Amino acid sequence: MDTATFILVIILSVFLAIFLLLGIVLLIYIIRITKEIRKITDTAQRTVTHIENVVAGISKLTTPVVLADMVGGYIKKFTDGLKPSKRKKGDE
Repeated sequence: MDTATFILVIILSVFLAIFLLLGIVLLIYIIRITKEIRKITDTAQRTVTHIENVVAGISKLTTPVVLADMVGGYIKKFTDGLKPSKRKKGDE
């Protein structure tokens, strides 16, 4: 073989080694980032679950309160309608 071929083989093998090392380092960083993303998503999922539980508790509490308020309003309207109206003495 020529010396030019040997030089070309050496240059290509050096570049191949450099890209192989860069690929390994990049793969390590990608694995670390995916682990961090998994931790963040787990934390977000727990937060959403807690918020859902709080909202469910509040809705269980507010639904009877709103219903009782509506029923109370209807009862008040009904009882106000049953009370004798105040008439002037001359209207009778």
